[in-house]
Amino acid sequence: LDAIPRTYGVGRVMRLCRFGNDRLGVVERETVRDVTAALDVLPAHRYPFPAHDALIANLGRVMARVKEVLPEAPAIPLADVKLLSPVANPGKIVAAPVNYQKHLDEVKGDSQIHAGNPAHTVTIQNAGLFLKATSSLAGAGEGIAVVKPDRRTDHEVELVVVIGRPARHVPRTDALGYVAGYCIGLDVSIRGSEDRSF
Repeated sequence: LDAIPRTYGVGRVMRLCRFGNDRLGVVERETVRDVTAALDVLPAHRYPFPAHDALIANLGRVMARVKEVLPEAPAIPLADVKLLSPVANPGKIVAAPVNYQKHLDEVKGDSQIHAGNPAHTVTIQNAGLFLKATSSLAGAGEGIAVVKPDRRTDHEVELVVVIGRPARHVPRTDALGYVAGYCIGLDVSIRGSEDRSF
């Protein structure tokens, strides 16, 4: 997760990661600095647990603590860590269908992609957004199982925006104030007649 300095007072973009057994790290080139000690500022939760990610909801406090512990944080080669998804417990994953013309043309022209399913050829303008299961999230080091090898499985690179606080009817001029950070995502789809969320 590239944390946004403007919103969280980091001073510069800081590249956060989750790795290993839910450790928190700062990625610096080919090294991960273990700043898990910064998680001590997170509030303790009891059941019922919040329906959002506690780290993201408290990112400003965590980032301030990261700056304190970073100088003494142990360094680990990036190649030696298993990267998890940057957000452990997203409240929801909202996705945009076919959001650029070149891909729409590709989908319409290839029956193996659209599989006769009109849901695969609608655009964001006439279909709106769709949800993905939070359990479908995987980190870069976790891999993705191809569960139906007899069917076409495609992937698309995506820009993922992590929203840092509750938002509704936010004016365009204020929108970036709600962004905690961003990362790269890989959207994986099994092609077929089912609704895309399946």
